[in-house]
Amino acid sequence: MTTIPALLPQALLEAPLLKDSGAAPMQRQLHHRIKETILDGRLAPGSRLPGSRALAEALSISRNTVTAAYDLLAAEGYVEPDRQGTRVATLSRPPPRAERNPPPAPATALRLRHIQPSAPRSDASATLRPGVPALSHFPLAAWRRAVDRAIRRSGPAALGYGDPLGEPVLRAAIARHLGVARGVRCEAAQVIITEGAQEALALCVRLLTNPGDTAWVEDPGYRGAKAAMHAGDLNIAPLRIDGDGVIVAESDWKSPPPRLIYTTPSHQYPAGAVLTVARRLELIAQAQRHGTWIIEDDYDSEFRHAGESIGAMQGLVAQAPVLYVGTFSKTMFPSLRLGFLVLPAALLAALRTPLEEMLRGGHRYEQLALAEFIESGQFSRHLGRMRRLYRDRQQALREAMARHMQVPHTIEGGHCGLHLTVRLPVQYPDRKIADAARRYGISPYPLSDFALQPRPEDNGLVLGYGNTSAELFEPLVRRLSQLARAAEIV
Repeated sequence: MTTIPALLPQALLEAPLLKDSGAAPMQRQLHHRIKETILDGRLAPGSRLPGSRALAEALSISRNTVTAAYDLLAAEGYVEPDRQGTRVATLSRPPPRAERNPPPAPATALRLRHIQPSAPRSDASATLRPGVPALSHFPLAAWRRAVDRAIRRSGPAALGYGDPLGEPVLRAAIARHLGVARGVRCEAAQVIITEGAQEALALCVRLLTNPGDTAWVEDPGYRGAKAAMHAGDLNIAPLRIDGDGVIVAESDWKSPPPRLIYTTPSHQYPAGAVLTVARRLELIAQAQRHGTWIIEDDYDSEFRHAGESIGAMQGLVAQAPVLYVGTFSKTMFPSLRLGFLVLPAALLAALRTPLEEMLRGGHRYEQLALAEFIESGQFSRHLGRMRRLYRDRQQALREAMARHMQVPHTIEGGHCGLHLTVRLPVQYPDRKIADAARRYGISPYPLSDFALQPRPEDNGLVLGYGNTSAELFEPLVRRLSQLARAAEIV
């Protein structure tokens, strides 16, 4: 092997460059190896690299490979060519690895300290996980045909940016569906397409609040709404829930009134209560008096298991100060990432320019396919099939709980949606049970994790039955019962 200058670290020769078909190109390997020796200090600033011919002979590679690697290093600023050859550039580098202290925690926004971790994420296939629909029952073939037709009809034009507020045909389809199925009063122009309900909530916060404003949220309630409001530097006031929905007393409006109120009136998440008409009308009336906006998250309202569906609060009163939020994550599938926000007409007029500047039209083929899916009747037929399936699964889970849950408990909800809430005595700590269950592929959520200010009565489990087959309920409940007894504080 040809001797190369001592200035070049032996690290370049410690291992041969790999030439098999699965390795990176030789030029890229050499570039990376020289770059690392510069960054870790083994090549000092001003050090001269060997000539391309000498290095090529030493490494048994092509001179063109060395030249290309040197050219790339020079373009990136690691080396500087001059008349005498190629020298290492002067760089600001961290101290050698052996002398480094642990890096300080990155500086982040102070508001993020309020966003606490929820239960560890589990795979969608985990049993009894809340919020996951019956994925294996989705009509994939029909959806694939709708997407294929959208691609054929729109061609490459739909690869570009679309209307920032969403595809007009989808907005029109959603407006018609909401008017018939949910009693929502809106025109297509009032429907804003978002990337799921979470983006809709974040938009409400960004568009309608200033840091330090007050927001009311249900407690226990949806963690995503609290995260959106924390991210907006809002002061969050929790409102308790009873069997008739969120409780708002007259005195609550006095100091200070909120800028936003978040509520799930048709199916409170996670307790399952329905907000009564009397409370809905009083909430709207007070919001009008105090200049407050109500965010109505119509969570799981499409899946009512007994009687007719509960109408939306938005349609109760003309020009109500209600922002209506919905998503297709449960009615279609979560990875679709399409939701919507319905704004009052007067508010839309004031917000059109900010919305058009803040949003970018995307997911255009999916939006066009979804519009056809709704208008063709496929969406309504799918909802009908899923209502029957979830009604049967909910009943089967109740029966399994009655037979096999051998600790004191009460069940709430079940008239709507994809989950049941099971309250437990405090001597059966919900987080400990949920942690133990995950080791068996079971993923209930601790009820206490949904509360900003947990109380003893907030101890329990939220059990999802949407994506779990009914024949699994009995063994799963037996296992949960065993885990609850093992977690008991005596």
